[in-house]
Amino acid sequence: MLPSSNMAVVPQISSAAFGVAAVFAWGTSDFLGGYATRRANAFLLTVVVNIGGLLLVGTLASASHATFPSARGVAWVLAAGISGGAALGIFYRALSSGRMGLTAPVAAVVGAAIPTIFSIFTEGFPGRVPMIGFFLAAVGLWLITRAEDGNSPEGIGLALLAGVGFAGFYLCVRQAGDGSVWWIATLTRTGGLIITGMIVLAQKKFRDITAAGVRWGVLTGCVDSLGTIFFVRASQTGRLDEAVVISSLYPAVTVLLARVFLQEHFTRWRFIGLLAALAAVPMIAAG
Repeated sequence: MLPSSNMAVVPQISSAAFGVAAVFAWGTSDFLGGYATRRANAFLLTVVVNIGGLLLVGTLASASHATFPSARGVAWVLAAGISGGAALGIFYRALSSGRMGLTAPVAAVVGAAIPTIFSIFTEGFPGRVPMIGFFLAAVGLWLITRAEDGNSPEGIGLALLAGVGFAGFYLCVRQAGDGSVWWIATLTRTGGLIITGMIVLAQKKFRDITAAGVRWGVLTGCVDSLGTIFFVRASQTGRLDEAVVISSLYPAVTVLLARVFLQEHFTRWRFIGLLAALAAVPMIAAG
């Protein structure tokens, strides 16, 4: 009995470890991307981010000699990349126009909640803990987004839209199955590059970025792609909902970095809303 018990624990530990690694990678890349977008067009920067990430994961995929996904898997992963790529550009715009410590948790809560709602219809009604999480999320979102002195915080609407796109990324990656993590990461970057490249072409804003912005964008893409690799491994070695929930804690890192390096301050009620939103993330899919 003891050996089988230990074997059951190993995948859970592995999934949690990969999820936590994704938290630090995505939290750091979001801070870098949001900071860099203050000096560049959001979608042009996201193109650079996708190129930087694609160079990294594409090289790793080629060197790994891993099996290329099936046609069905490729379609779902490209769809995930398109959804996540568009969401990332919108998210960077939200981070640059508002406070990172407020916009990042909003996107994370929405991105984690939608897959959970999808699971309600496909796998049954959640338990008590997820329902408490939904309540906390609603309260947190209301406290964060409510007007103070007649002004609502900037970037919240964009953060909500980005959260929807991130949810699409999670759901599409799930449909892709257990293919090579390297090729999944490469194809998601390809999908992201396609959609953001089309948006930049439509905007015709090809020079709204500095040389320093390009460097920051490439670095952000590499770090963000590492987060994608860690997330895919977390979802493949454990339950998808657990991988989504753990990985969605990345705003905690973004908030900490914004507080330390950008000296962001919050009103008392928005800080309470922020804590409620962060507390909701690990609860909404816990059932």
